[in-house]
Amino acid sequence: MVRKLRIISIALFVSFNISYSQDEEDLLSILESENKAETFNLPSFKAMKIGNLQSTKVADKGDLYLYVSHRFGTLENAGSTFFGFDNANTKIQIIYAIFNGVQVGISRESLRRTFASSVKVRLKNQTAQFPVNISFYSTVNLNTDLSKERYPKLKYFDRLSYASQLLISRRLNVDFSLLLAPTFVRQNLVLEAFQNHEQFALGMGGRHKLSKRLSVNVDYVYNFSRAEQSIYKNPLTIGIDIETGGHVFQLLFSNAQSTNEPGFISNAEGNWSQGDIFFGFNIVRSF
Repeated sequence: MVRKLRIISIALFVSFNISYSQDEEDLLSILESENKAETFNLPSFKAMKIGNLQSTKVADKGDLYLYVSHRFGTLENAGSTFFGFDNANTKIQIIYAIFNGVQVGISRESLRRTFASSVKVRLKNQTAQFPVNISFYSTVNLNTDLSKERYPKLKYFDRLSYASQLLISRRLNVDFSLLLAPTFVRQNLVLEAFQNHEQFALGMGGRHKLSKRLSVNVDYVYNFSRAEQSIYKNPLTIGIDIETGGHVFQLLFSNAQSTNEPGFISNAEGNWSQGDIFFGFNIVRSF
């Protein structure tokens, strides 16, 4: 009887150790897969914009987004414009993903009464085998503020401006992401007589996550084609992202009041060194 009990005990002990070993291997494999997912599969940026500059994030099929972008007037004239409240610019945009990784958008910006359409395509995701995320973005803007009373020879196509960007980002670790954006802008009617109609620029941006729902974002665009005597500057935007479930709030400061690519890349009117900057926000709602 005692011998039988010993045999049963030994059998149970061996069985338990085999089971524990298997469970431990399963747990390790789950943790390893989660770590890989955290490192590579999560998006570099929570929102489709870093601040003003586009990010590599693209909506999935059937996703619908509402973007409300608001820029108050310059803080330089705070006393006369009530901290910019009197000269605000608002843009409302709807984005819909018609296919997985392919989204289209339409918008209306009050500055220059601009209508815009856009398309954004996800080309490649960062993985363990591929080092970066790649997306392509293109937009067409229609300036309806131009009138034949002011410009008698104005033609319809003079109202149009375009921008195309190749967006390349990398999530370096769980908290930090970087982006480069080679950019081409075409303005059929420039705001300065000596300015080039076709302009080449390079956008740069980054995101540093402070907590699960909070991050600091910065983006900057250098316009290689800007004339030396131009009154406009290269746009620099600094802000924070606050994520609250289905919403992302982006609070930011920028020297560009326009939120459309041809507008802020070519015609950023503010100057950081003189305090000529615009406070604003983006509100993103997904449905």
